[in-house]
Order: sequence, then C-alpha cells, then structure tokens
Amino acid sequence: MFAVKRRINFFDCDPAGIIFYSRLFDFCHSAYEQLIESFELDEDYWDNPLYVVPIIHTECDYYKPIKYGDEIEIQLSVSNLKNSSFELTYSLLLNDEKCAVVKTVHVFVSREDWQKMNIPDNIMIGLQRQFAE
Repeated sequence: MFAVKRRINFFDCDPAGIIFYSRLFDFCHSAYEQLIESFELDEDYWDNPLYVVPIIHTECDYYKPIKYGDEIEIQLSVSNLKNSSFELTYSLLLNDEKCAVVKTVHVFVSREDWQKMNIPDNIMIGLQRQFAE
C-alpha cells in the first residue's frame, strides 16, 4: 500500500465548511502521480510518445465529513490489474477513520491509434508491487 498525507486548506472547502467533493479527486490524482514517481521510470509516463493512460471510470463513496485544517491520509492500492488496464482504490482516512473511498480505472492506449495496448513491463512491475489481493 502506498500512502500520502494531505492537509485540508480553506480553499478546498465549500460554504458549509467541508471539503468540496471534487477536491477529493484532485487529492487522489496527486497521490497517483506520486505513486508513478515512485516507480522511477526512465521514460515520461505523463507525456509519452507511445502511449496515453486515460481514466475511463471514477466513483466515490463519502462516509464522514472532512473539514478545513484536517490532515488526512490517502492510502492507495491497485485493486484490479489486467493486461491493458488497472483500477486504483484510494481510502481517505482521518484519525484512522474512513471518510471516503475513491476508485479510478485507467487504460493504456496507443497514442498513434487509441487502441488498447499492454501495460509496459516496467510499469506493470510497479503496479504489481501495490496490488492488494
């Protein structure tokens, strides 16, 4: 499991004083970026000449409010891994209590023709290390 901490800023919140729902997706994507960085790839994952990795599905369940000043932990794991796609599950915790769970599904496609392609081996290895069975 890969984990990062995040402090909630005032600008992350809505007028009710709780986190604006879409900001959770921003936080999760930031954790995803940090996960990919941890793979120490030789190539540029985000601007690769051979492939792109669009998100094809997202979902979120909200359990408890997250407020300004809170420090949350985002625990990230690979919850499904296939030849050309993977699912990430993010558990957002406040004081070890689950506040939200976000899931995103990503697929590797060829930049040339936008057809599915196999996940490159070096990235597959990194994803396998985070696979939660």
